[in-house]
Amino acid sequence: MKRPNDLAGEELSMTMLVNLTSAFEGIASMRIAQIKNQVLQSTKFFNELWEIYSQLRVGDVFQFGRGNQDGNVINKELYIIITAEGGFSGDIDQKLVTLMLKSYKPAEHDIIVIGHHGALQLYQRGIEYKKYYKMPSKDQNFNVVPLVQHVQQYRSTTMFYQEYVSLMAQEVKRIELSNAVKERGNESEKAEDFISEKTYIFEPSTYAVAAHLERSMMQIAVSQLILESKLAQYASRFQAMSSSHQRASEIKDDIHLDFNRAKRAVKDERLKEIINGLKKSQLGARI
Repeated sequence: MKRPNDLAGEELSMTMLVNLTSAFEGIASMRIAQIKNQVLQSTKFFNELWEIYSQLRVGDVFQFGRGNQDGNVINKELYIIITAEGGFSGDIDQKLVTLMLKSYKPAEHDIIVIGHHGALQLYQRGIEYKKYYKMPSKDQNFNVVPLVQHVQQYRSTTMFYQEYVSLMAQEVKRIELSNAVKERGNESEKAEDFISEKTYIFEPSTYAVAAHLERSMMQIAVSQLILESKLAQYASRFQAMSSSHQRASEIKDDIHLDFNRAKRAVKDERLKEIINGLKKSQLGARI
């Protein structure tokens, strides 16, 4: 059995771990509430842009903000995978990478990675990627323009992200970016009026205005998918920290129980020594 002093040190260390996991759990919960509010605000702005875009009626095909200039488009599909920056998000990044690799073909796809954890996993598997971006440390006002510029260079783009289902459940998803924009547009109210060159003046042209709106909506859609992934990552982190906190508390209680037993064992041993000493003293006195 360990000595009480050793067990007291282990209990102190475990107490610190309990407090640390509790703090991380609280931080994750706070960030979840903040991101939810940010997603609601960006959705409202997206709906306003979509209403104007849908009234222009410049065509049924989403052009990714390229306008009429499609000559230099790379004839490959771009994969964008959104992962965590660190390794405290459980195994959800591994599931996301596995989902992407099911359809990945080097000759047909290029990969852009968001988040250091995903880049590290691809490197460990020997998978090359075109570009790596850090996951934005802020939950608002982050710049996705360089990412959208990459999107405009490719024929199509598919994004792999993490979806927040509930605090204790997250899923990995894939979606074609133009469909992501259209889905968010379909969720908004349908526009009843039409905007045309008969009633409005467009500078430099109607197609240029539509392209600008498409770029803006892509930036919002990409930002929302990043926020959705961060929301799922924080939820996964909350779940991991909650499990760690519970496990650390159980170990701390076990150590505290062992500590009390060790103290009692030391007292019992000393009591036995005293009793044995008294017996020897009495025996010596009789002799």
